[in-house]
Amino acid sequence: MFPFSDLGPRRITFPFVKCALIALCSVVFIYELAVGGLGLLFGNSNSDLGALFLRWGFIPQELTRGEPFTLPSIIRTPAPTEATIFSSMFIHGGFLHFAGNMLFLWVFGDRIEDRLGHLKFLVFYLLAGVAAALSHLLIEPHSHSPLVGASGAISGVMGAYLLLYPRNRVRALILFYLITVVEVRAVYLLGLWFLWQLVQGLLAVGLSHQVSVAFFAHVGGFVAGLVMMLVYKTVFDRRGRGDDGFNVRQLWDNWRQDRR
Repeated sequence: MFPFSDLGPRRITFPFVKCALIALCSVVFIYELAVGGLGLLFGNSNSDLGALFLRWGFIPQELTRGEPFTLPSIIRTPAPTEATIFSSMFIHGGFLHFAGNMLFLWVFGDRIEDRLGHLKFLVFYLLAGVAAALSHLLIEPHSHSPLVGASGAISGVMGAYLLLYPRNRVRALILFYLITVVEVRAVYLLGLWFLWQLVQGLLAVGLSHQVSVAFFAHVGGFVAGLVMMLVYKTVFDRRGRGDDGFNVRQLWDNWRQDRR
């Protein structure tokens, strides 16, 4: 299932930060293509691209050991390990990885930027990415596989969207025997997505060398985004700018109506 648009309330502001983040990730991906060749479009890489991931991806073992992990020894990150938490958010391991992340950011990012404002949305996005990387570190502290991708930060955006707009309908493309477009409420789409990430993460604990997806980075980013937005909505933002709000009773009533 690939979401491509939502049917929520009209935006008040243009999502400059969302577009800038997508543009920056696109520029970095084009650079990756120049380094790794067109094989990157199909998930293949060469030694030069692998070296780029080791230099700029987040490697948990570097933080837990307090020293760079290098394989081979000539590959060294030119920035402190803490900085790679941020640089890793703009690197992707293949075209599907890149395109999927940008699609989810495109669909869900503008509502959150509209609610928070441009600067606060940027801070929120980066903090969600940091929380995602630290969640991965907590589960796989000795992993020396580089963590790359914007998935953790975008998961935070999705968590915030679930809190603010659970009843919004999202258009999604389904590719399963037949190609069709459906409309589904955000609470179902994002809730099932989160549960799937959690289950997959639990099954993959201790298997970071065999599993290429950092599921707990997604889980940690999602929870961090939901919590940060809950705090912001409760403490700082009482204006209630037309959002649906997370109301369990109303969601149950809507589910019963959908079943009829």
